[in-house]
Amino acid sequence: MPEAASAMDSQEEQAQRLVLITGPSGAGRSTAINVLEDLGYEAIDNLPLSLIPRLLDGPARPMPLALGLDVRNRDFSVANLIELIDRLTRLPEYAPEVLFLDCTTEQLLRRFNETRRRHPLRAEGSPLDAIIAERDMLSPIRARADVLVDTSELSPHDLKAELARWFETEPGRRLTVSVQSFSYKRGVPRGVDMMFDCRFLANPHWQPELRPLDGRDSPVQHYVMADSRFDEFFRRVQDLVLFTLPAHLDEGKAHLAIGFGCTGGRHRSVTMAEKMADALAKAGWQVSIRHRELERREKAPAPGDDGHMRASRTALAQG
Repeated sequence: MPEAASAMDSQEEQAQRLVLITGPSGAGRSTAINVLEDLGYEAIDNLPLSLIPRLLDGPARPMPLALGLDVRNRDFSVANLIELIDRLTRLPEYAPEVLFLDCTTEQLLRRFNETRRRHPLRAEGSPLDAIIAERDMLSPIRARADVLVDTSELSPHDLKAELARWFETEPGRRLTVSVQSFSYKRGVPRGVDMMFDCRFLANPHWQPELRPLDGRDSPVQHYVMADSRFDEFFRRVQDLVLFTLPAHLDEGKAHLAIGFGCTGGRHRSVTMAEKMADALAKAGWQVSIRHRELERREKAPAPGDDGHMRASRTALAQG
């Protein structure tokens, strides 16, 4: 039995890793292809299903392979893809995995409206019907997925960190930390490992000269940090994070997400996120930062000059 187990382990080690990437249009397939290429995969997008067996018949590749599968391909069908998955699973020289990138219907519709792109399943009119039809069509593949990633609330940086957690090819890579701010009014972000409420701190929103600014601006930071509770709060959170990061690394975790929330996601949480990201980077950790509500405002259509719209939009923020 030990010899048989050893032979199976050796066979699995020799099998080439093959990631099949699919999901509804607009969910982030192209971004995922680029991420896996950065992680050391040979990445090929929009390859017709009928050509995949021919591609794999060649000599073994020196690196893992990632294939992006698009519903726009002329021979794409759910039945053909499931048949391909079953066929690849039976081949001992490959270790296939299906990565399905999902997204809510509302977020997909928003992305198509923002980019004004046509949905591949519908040339004219609203893309809503096409989005719903495509999600229904792909549901059997979603059920077969080995890895399911919901990109609805993920920035490109967040998606890269999530995919690295699943598909990293270099086990010695370091833990990456993402620090983000958010508004409780819009709900807590998905996938956050540690979350801290900043709503007890002094609120710059009620200062007319600070209201149009955000937590990246020095006057706002000075105002928030002048709160007598800020220093101890920041120190305790920093100590907790620095204490737990090595433990997460020892457990093999590749990514840790830390969230700071306030009412509007504009002043207090942004200040905390900026200061914490800077402190962690100075401590030697690899850190990325995201301000969810500021990103929403920057993406919003803005008729007229930017300064006018920034002032009018900030009147609605309260944090």
